[in-house]
Amino acid sequence: MRFSTTIPRMPLRRLSPAILIVCVIAGIFGPSVCAQQLPPAASRARILLLPRRIVSGERATLAVLDVNGRLTPGVTVNFSNGDRFTTDATGRALFVAPLNPGVIFGSIAGRTGRVATAILSPSEATSASMEVSSAPRVASLTDRFEIFGKSFCGDADANQVTIAGQPAFVLASSPVALVVLPRPDQKPGGAAVEVSCAKRQAPPFSLTLVGLELEADSSPLKPGEHRALTVRVRGTEAKIALEARNLAPEIAELSGGNSVRVSSRGGAENLAKFEVVGQKNGSFLISIRLVPSLRSPLP
Repeated sequence: MRFSTTIPRMPLRRLSPAILIVCVIAGIFGPSVCAQQLPPAASRARILLLPRRIVSGERATLAVLDVNGRLTPGVTVNFSNGDRFTTDATGRALFVAPLNPGVIFGSIAGRTGRVATAILSPSEATSASMEVSSAPRVASLTDRFEIFGKSFCGDADANQVTIAGQPAFVLASSPVALVVLPRPDQKPGGAAVEVSCAKRQAPPFSLTLVGLELEADSSPLKPGEHRALTVRVRGTEAKIALEARNLAPEIAELSGGNSVRVSSRGGAENLAKFEVVGQKNGSFLISIRLVPSLRSPLP
């Protein structure tokens, strides 16, 4: 979830990465008003989604997103061992993991920053049946989450993941890790998750889907002015951890630093608050995400 505004002319507005991703891959979740949008240019690629664990000699799928969360085709991804792959029309790339176990790094060509993934030996990933070893207890309706286990499919589209009976989208995958995006019309609250691939199925587990809604004054923000950003949590009365990242610190300051974590207060009015301070005229961008926490899955 990202919030952006311009000082002093534009009101605060919200961008939903989940909606934008679905628009790029038309038909994944049915008709969309933005299904005809052109995919982003490769030069706009910013985010590399690489399964955090892959298996030596086995297939895996990576994905690349632009700054607004749209899957981006035609992007070259370089690995630290010299391998190079380019995302296809879906914004993803299928590749075979290197043979030597250890840690390898991937990066978007022409961009700084690297993403690490651990290469496991086949013996570490072997299982007679599909299993989920860790998953989030809470996930956002508009953001991706990770699942770890064994006997998943390295080809992302070969995996079937449902949340409350509704098909989710697998962004990236390996035999031991999945990166999953809920449907944009999924309802908040408790939900059963089922994972299957190639006639294998893991025992279902439960998680809580939460919606994050921004409440803020949309009038122009003046330089030097302090303003609260309130995030309302729907779907649970439990306290949850949120992280805000300031993606344009030269325009506005996020009180507490460029990366700030807070906990919602819990209860029926489950709110979390951040504060921004205007620095100078211009657009600023703040990303607010649920802090991921992986545990053994609950039935």
